Amino acid sequence: MGAHALHRDLAELAAAARTALVREIDASGAWAADPAWRAAFEAVPRHLFVPYYYVGVMGGYERRWGESRDPRTREKWVRGAYADAPLATRLRDGELLSSSSQPSLMAMMLAELRVRDGDRVLEIGAGTGYNAALLAHRLGDDRVTTVDLEPEITEAARRHLAAAGYHPVVVTGDGARGVPERAPFDRIIATCTLASVPTAWLAQCRPGARILSPLATGLIVLTVRDAGHAEGRFLHTPAYFVPLRGAGRPDEESADLEGLPRRARESELFRFLLALSRGSLEPQEAYALWEREGQPSRERYGITVGADREWAWLDDPEGPYAWPLR
Repeated sequence: MGAHALHRDLAELAAAARTALVREIDASGAWAADPAWRAAFEAVPRHLFVPYYYVGVMGGYERRWGESRDPRTREKWVRGAYADAPLATRLRDGELLSSSSQPSLMAMMLAELRVRDGDRVLEIGAGTGYNAALLAHRLGDDRVTTVDLEPEITEAARRHLAAAGYHPVVVTGDGARGVPERAPFDRIIATCTLASVPTAWLAQCRPGARILSPLATGLIVLTVRDAGHAEGRFLHTPAYFVPLRGAGRPDEESADLEGLPRRARESELFRFLLALSRGSLEPQEAYALWEREGQPSRERYGITVGADREWAWLDDPEGPYAWPLR
């Protein structure tokens, strides 16, 4: 098969796989809050953003290439590129540096961002560039800024975006510090897990801006009042992302759950409480609270960011259950 025929075959495979992915996301209800995102997922070719990716094979990793002349390998690679699953895309010394998130989770996060025409959006964590392309398709290149600490990641993101026909602003820098030269922003979305919400972001937001970020295995949505205050609650869904690299990198700790009942040890919601209250509650204290409050769902938890402190809470920012984040 010649190069032209190979390219045409790959494009046809990708179009069919993209249609199937959109149907799957549709069925999941992920973009119910803002169905306009459907058009972006229909248009943006994910396979151009994952020219290679890694999938677990016998404890190791296997690489699949879309350029293979073997039609079965090519088809398998394209199906994987458009699977509703996260793809590891960059590893260093066994550490995951970058990935392409599960598309239905991306769709849900983008829908919950609740963008409006004309909004300026800052993305923390460029990754492959796929999420920035979805934002650029919806809002326009000049309205989207994406930042990452690793030059090799931002360089690759720029290449992928250009190949797909998108040119948002890609910045190499510490996402915890934001991108002040591109401010003010109406929306900030992070695609990496935080330990706390950087106050620098608030100062770069317009009043009423919305911040959506992974934190403590959940997704927090904050409304910014001004440069010194933001507050909001968690969404219902669990979320696991690569940690933010740089000044705001989360501490990595694992709690000793020995002695706790199995239902707590195996409960994703209990582990969320442990992660959110890290260091403030011993596992036994957290378990007692969790049982006393009826094993609360994520939506009952929230975060308040002030000029001089930041805290997580259950039910009420000024209530009895609150834990410092910084």
